[in-house]
Amino acid sequence: MTAILLDIDGVLHVSGDPIPGAADAVRALRADGHRLRFVTNNTTRARARLARELQAIGIELDEHEVSTTPIAGGKLLEGMRVLALTMASVREDLAAYVTLVEEDAEAVLLGGADETAETGEVFAYENLNRAFAALREGARLVCLHKNRWWQTADGPLLDAGAFVAGLEYAAQMEAEIVGKPTAAYFEAALAELDSKPSEAVMVGDDVEADIGGAKQIGMRGVLVRTGKFRPAALEEADPQPDAVIGSIAELPAWIEAEAA
Repeated sequence: MTAILLDIDGVLHVSGDPIPGAADAVRALRADGHRLRFVTNNTTRARARLARELQAIGIELDEHEVSTTPIAGGKLLEGMRVLALTMASVREDLAAYVTLVEEDAEAVLLGGADETAETGEVFAYENLNRAFAALREGARLVCLHKNRWWQTADGPLLDAGAFVAGLEYAAQMEAEIVGKPTAAYFEAALAELDSKPSEAVMVGDDVEADIGGAKQIGMRGVLVRTGKFRPAALEEADPQPDAVIGSIAELPAWIEAEAA
């Protein structure tokens, strides 16, 4: 059976509104014996809350099946003193692995953004300047992802990548990226499924971070026309996805046809 990595935002829901047929598709994939992991660059919610929200819209999954960048970032920096510019909601996940500090940091970790006022507080000048000072003292610069924007029910919104780029420019250094499209993130999810890339499929709405990242390590990539899908981005993409489908509702049929 196939190992399938499913993006969450834009594939299963948009701003909490479920994609029609998503819950049925997940049930069908499980019924056919496929192994699933839910992989996300979401940096605004703890893994437990993400799991509960998905369960509330009918997606059948256990918390351990969700792979998040805060947990991956915590594992990467385990045991270190970390200045975390992240949403408060993910700090508990981080604190299981690192010591969160405001000064004398060994690493600066940037998280993501959402529609709330908290985003402005996280990336306030005072916090960014504190991070810049830590980097000048030799701290590592790590980001949970470097997304430029993300799709909401109200349209595209600026994401954390802009702030990462600003610190990179000011500190004259390149950030280490934890989440998609890094090979390490995909490989960690596949290891949990005991799967090789050649046996796995990534399903996402971002042709660069989801599909491009997965195909770089030898996975197949299926792009959905929901979420942040844009025809122009698809036309310019290299590599191209192995398939483009209307939504996740069409995925079980595509998987079955590929196996025939």
